[in-house]
Amino acid sequence: MGFLRTIIIIIIVYYVFKFIMRLLAPIMAKKMMEKATENFEKHFNNPYYKERPQTKEGETYIEKKPKENLSRSKNDEGEFVDFEEVD
Repeated sequence: MGFLRTIIIIIIVYYVFKFIMRLLAPIMAKKMMEKATENFEKHFNNPYYKERPQTKEGETYIEKKPKENLSRSKNDEGEFVDFEEVD
């Protein structure tokens, strides 16, 4: 009797959960889409986002000046490893 009661309770909980998710899933999906749209608009309307200025054909536009690394030595090629060929 206890086993049958447990199986019936599990089946009832399953169908109630399924019914509730059918009602809530579209609402949750709509909220997620609104949040994604809001994040996209926030990123796109960012004042730091700049469009590239109009350049003529053949011109080059550099957005950022590369950082100069003063600590580099002239021989910064890495370590040379000698190897032997094996026949």
